Amino acid sequence: MEEKVLHGKKIGMLVLLLWLAVTAAAIVGVIFGGIKESVLLLVPCIAWLALGWIVLPGLKVLKPQEALVLTLFGKYVGTLKGAGFYFVNPFCTAVNPAAATKLSQSGDVDGHGKSDGQAAVAVAPTKKISLKLMTLSNARQKINDCLGNPVEIGIAVTWRVVDTAKAVFDVDNYKEYLSLQCDAALRNIVRIYPYDVAPNVDTTGDGHADEGSLRGSSEVVAERIRAEIQSKVAQAGLEIVEARITYLAYAPEIAAVMLQRQQASAIIDARKMIVDGAVGMVEMALERLSEGGMVQLDEERKAAMVSNLLVVLCGNHDAQPVVNSGSLY
Repeated sequence: MEEKVLHGKKIGMLVLLLWLAVTAAAIVGVIFGGIKESVLLLVPCIAWLALGWIVLPGLKVLKPQEALVLTLFGKYVGTLKGAGFYFVNPFCTAVNPAAATKLSQSGDVDGHGKSDGQAAVAVAPTKKISLKLMTLSNARQKINDCLGNPVEIGIAVTWRVVDTAKAVFDVDNYKEYLSLQCDAALRNIVRIYPYDVAPNVDTTGDGHADEGSLRGSSEVVAERIRAEIQSKVAQAGLEIVEARITYLAYAPEIAAVMLQRQQASAIIDARKMIVDGAVGMVEMALERLSEGGMVQLDEERKAAMVSNLLVVLCGNHDAQPVVNSGSLY
């Protein structure tokens, strides 16, 4: 189904003024016809007053970034786009199967999220299709990453309708279709990545291990999710402008264990840095003592000095020195 935009239909004001003029003339005609008892004047005037309202359903008002898909006796006749006052065939019917669908997204305001001090305002479903940028935020999903760890993740998808005919006629409900495709694409992409960097994991499909992860490569993951959704919803006349990860965390059942794992990894890295620094300081101390010739140490005394320095530098508590006033032997 290809979209067909109707042009030359912004004559709603002209038609409305003509209708008002003819209606006023018909009322005057009924009055004069009744006075003069003229059947030829009464019949058309009364007929217009009885049936002239049929013209009014053909008047359509659109605001900026709105569209109206019209059918005539089941046949698609075209789409009205752009702000204006239009007049079309009064028997045309506007079609929007997603008019009553409410999702967790911008634009779908139905009065539910009001505070106690605010009255909920009921908004009647409209057949108009919004062409504005919309932001869809589906519920968080629990998905297993490539290592089998359950993670909770949520995304926000920015989208808009670019082909009204495809959106209305090629899918049953384009809003629900988009929501389901977002969930499916999210699962397909998340299962490729580990939550954090893991060895021997190929996330790009090139056969080589890389450092891709959900936590460290959020921009890359979001772009792949956007491309995956776009490939599925293009047939529905939708454009995915952007996808962003809004929430990412381990599932509650393993969150505590993974936190301990991260803490242990941080402690090991810190200890490694401390030991590397301490060894370097000991080497520097021995070299400086040897160069200055202040103290001549045999291998046993060097070993004792290295042991003492490492204990002092790598310990968790402040050193408590012991002064030896006698000989070492």
